Amino acid sequence: MKREEAWKLLTKYNQDEFHLQHAVTVENTMRYFAKELGYAEEEEFWGIVGLLHDLDFEQYPEEHCIKSQEIMREHGVEERIIHATASHGYGITVDIKPEHLMEKVLYAVDELTGLIGAVVLMRPSKSVQDLELKSVKKKFKSKGFAAGCSREVIQNGADMLGWTLDELITRTIDALKTFQE
Repeated sequence: MKREEAWKLLTKYNQDEFHLQHAVTVENTMRYFAKELGYAEEEEFWGIVGLLHDLDFEQYPEEHCIKSQEIMREHGVEERIIHATASHGYGITVDIKPEHLMEKVLYAVDELTGLIGAVVLMRPSKSVQDLELKSVKKKFKSKGFAAGCSREVIQNGADMLGWTLDELITRTIDALKTFQE
């Protein structure tokens, strides 16, 4: 699957600017990690998984990671993309455990990019470029802040990767700095 095809499929089921921006943010974060973790030859694949991970969320939030599998199969999307995107709902809506390093990264950074994005919006600069770990950690501990971003999923993602929470947050901030203001 090419990026243009993935974008066309995404925009068929998603029109909300917030959801589209989140998809692109996760796509670019996944591309960064593909290169960073020694999978540069799979950068396009990692990006497409990031782009399509929430394909069903806007129209089918109650069937998230379930309905997307059906939609993708109807559109002839390859099974490894279907498995990878569905695995980020592990323990929430599906029993598809993240197995490949790429799936673990997706699981970990999906919620975290949302939390970091919310932190950035609260900053005077409105930029990730001057964001530090301590600012994210402070908001991470505040359960009322960006309450929709599951701290448990973020921590579980760090654990799956064998990284500390600080390492996951720092590396994700570094990723976001490469493509966001």
